[in-house]
Amino acid sequence: MIKKEIITKYVDLALNIGINLQKEQILVIMSPVETAPFTRLLVEKAYELGASEVIVHWSDDFCKKMTFTYGKKEIFEEMPAWQVDSLMYYANKGAAFLSIAANDPELLAGIDSEKIGAYQKTRGQTLKPYYDKIMVNELQWNIISVPTLAWAKKVFPNANDDEAVNMLWNAILKSTKADTENPIETWKNHLSILKEKMDYLNNKQFEKVVITNSLGTNLTVKLPKNHIWASGKDVTQSGIEFVANIPTEEVFSMPHKYGVDGIVYASKPLNYGGTLIEDFSITFKDGKIIDFSAKSGYEALENLVSIDEGAKYLGEIALVPFDSPISNLGILFYNTLFDENASCHLAIGQAYSSCIQNGDKLSSEEMEKVGMNDSLTHVDFMFGTSDLSIVGYEENGNCENVFINGNWA
Repeated sequence: MIKKEIITKYVDLALNIGINLQKEQILVIMSPVETAPFTRLLVEKAYELGASEVIVHWSDDFCKKMTFTYGKKEIFEEMPAWQVDSLMYYANKGAAFLSIAANDPELLAGIDSEKIGAYQKTRGQTLKPYYDKIMVNELQWNIISVPTLAWAKKVFPNANDDEAVNMLWNAILKSTKADTENPIETWKNHLSILKEKMDYLNNKQFEKVVITNSLGTNLTVKLPKNHIWASGKDVTQSGIEFVANIPTEEVFSMPHKYGVDGIVYASKPLNYGGTLIEDFSITFKDGKIIDFSAKSGYEALENLVSIDEGAKYLGEIALVPFDSPISNLGILFYNTLFDENASCHLAIGQAYSSCIQNGDKLSSEEMEKVGMNDSLTHVDFMFGTSDLSIVGYEENGNCENVFINGNWA
């Protein structure tokens, strides 16, 4: 049984370090109904911290599966305006947004891929105004996770229900450092370490990096001029610090839209929209995806890269040491929030404007000119391994090892 005091520390961590909730600020929480007890703790604590209002948008995996199972394709080709209007209403009032990512990894296994593809595309198009605010750090946002039974059983299939949930709770609390004596101070120290790596890369301003490993990955990633590496801590345009992901172990930037060449092999499955994509590879030429393969989930991968033209290019490169706290747990979470922080990863789709100088002020034409990708989607997939090599090349031709055997050189 997980002690309530540790759960309370996790709640405090999410609101104080993750969101950094301000007095008299509105908080919007996106939560599965299955995590309601934890969500209610968030609501109570947010009001104690001085929130002016807390709104919860509930979701339910069972109802979602029934809709996808029995609903006609046409209902996934449009999204009610009130759903985006609600998010934009609170975003325009300066709200902070906290999401609990805890879905069943195989929720939509066996569902008609055309329905899933239509849903993902429609959602991306309709919610773009909201996601644009996220990508330029106009508001505070944070993603955390809480165990659900279906997810816990996927991660720990040999345990009984209660054991599986408790084991996943323990893994989450350890990954997020919520089980330490003072999680908030632990996180401040952790963020300072990530900043050291970030500063090193920003000072180097590599022109490109070359990535190789024994899976067969051989990828050259060009970086735009004046690119910026970021780490765990972000700052809103109004100057409020926040941490978008808890946990986070990454230092990340953007590839040049047209500067990616070669092949990359995924080192972990990708849970995309309730479908697992496993044992897959992607081939790039001049930045564009020209080929891909997958042992399972091929249609889901095909849907992903077909959402729009920008989904055929990359928007993020993130470096995470193989010898990191989450990786060392030896657990495959089937949840990108955790798996991406156990492995170097790339993201298909939209780039973060904070990863290039004055990125939030660029027009669409200027974004294209500097090599910043624009898309309706942003989906991370993992490529880090224990033998990963990353070599950075400066504009003058000098090179140096960034990663050796999966870890910082």
